[in-house]
Amino acid sequence: MNKELMEALDILEKEKEISKETLFEAIENSLLTACKNHFGKADNVRVEIDRQTCDFKVYAEKEIVPTQEDVEDDCLQISLEDAKEISKRAEVGAIIHVEIKSKEFGRIATQNAKNVILQKIREEERSVIYNQYFEKEKDVVTGVVQRYVGRNVSINLGKADALLNESEQVKGEVFKPTERIKVYILEVKNTPKGPRILVSRTHPELVKRLFESEVTEIKDGTVEIKSIAREAGSRTKIAVWSNNPNVDAVGACVGLNGARVNAIVEELRGEKIDIVNWDENPGNLIQNALSPAKIVAVFADPDEKTAKVVVPDYQLSLAIGKEGQNARLAARLTGYKIDIKSETQAKDAPGFRYEDYLDDEYIEEDDFQEESMEMTEKTAVDAEDDIEVAEQEEMEAVEAEEVQEEAAAEDNEDVEVNDEEVAKVLGELFADIHTDGAEN
Repeated sequence: MNKELMEALDILEKEKEISKETLFEAIENSLLTACKNHFGKADNVRVEIDRQTCDFKVYAEKEIVPTQEDVEDDCLQISLEDAKEISKRAEVGAIIHVEIKSKEFGRIATQNAKNVILQKIREEERSVIYNQYFEKEKDVVTGVVQRYVGRNVSINLGKADALLNESEQVKGEVFKPTERIKVYILEVKNTPKGPRILVSRTHPELVKRLFESEVTEIKDGTVEIKSIAREAGSRTKIAVWSNNPNVDAVGACVGLNGARVNAIVEELRGEKIDIVNWDENPGNLIQNALSPAKIVAVFADPDEKTAKVVVPDYQLSLAIGKEGQNARLAARLTGYKIDIKSETQAKDAPGFRYEDYLDDEYIEEDDFQEESMEMTEKTAVDAEDDIEVAEQEEMEAVEAEEVQEEAAAEDNEDVEVNDEEVAKVLGELFADIHTDGAEN
């Protein structure tokens, strides 16, 4: 058993992730190459390697001829006498396997065999790395900044180096060596010198992948990111939708006290992120996309992919945003060409009638006027009714007061009568007392 070869194959398989079968094939090819270099040809050479013990045999298939004089090619033929030394059952015309000792190979043949094995290992290593990162294409990986190559940045992804071109860098971002950053793999190319990996920090999918890794609801499919628009380094807008009515899509992305979105903002070095609700209704979607601006009315044309938007006069600058950024991102997010006007501009602009913005959700101007007149008439009638009620209440109060005064007068008369009767009784009483005293 060849323990040294077995250990070497185990190490290569573990570190380079190259299968043993591939390595066995490389060894077989190297031995065939050595035979060809040593004997001049190897068409009849066979190599057998035991996959369990790593023991190998190299032999040549030769035709048996009667005598040595009949041997025309030593590589292809052997005399019967020499064949008998190998096998006593040898017969003329048969094929016999003649073992080749690898120790007989010269220095050059051995070096060539070694180069064949190393070349095969390099090719397999490149193939393994290419396949590994090709599977991660369109995904986010973490890398370590190595150095600046001109204006480009070389980033170590572990087993391979990636290149962050200047066009894929966010303006204002400066990287330091050994700094860890997250990048989006744009493309993986297989070249003779190994895989060439191109990465980006400006791609909108970078934000999407960061949300997928940070928000559990997006990872399990409960919340979907329907659309995303980004201006790298400044602001990003994403529209989200929840497949579960009990789950708030925006709240899930923001997280408790903004923990989830803040982690992504920190990774993007302060880039602002607006999260809005997705809506199948283009008008509602455009209204959400233009947040935080307040919208008076939206008229969207799904066929032309255009929309007219009316905002209050004091909200016009907010709706458009700094240098038109808010409107521009909203247009990318919704896929509509958005024309924003203030209420004053909408009324004065030719072909931009305010009535065009009114749909079933809004009251037509004539209906509004009629309703206002009805409300005014109703208010007037209600006022007259209130006056009549007040007069009636006042008359009732006066009548109640007169009734109270009459009752009080009757009480006074009763008191006066009672006083006279008391005086009369007292007078009679005193007269009786006086008469009785005179008689005595």
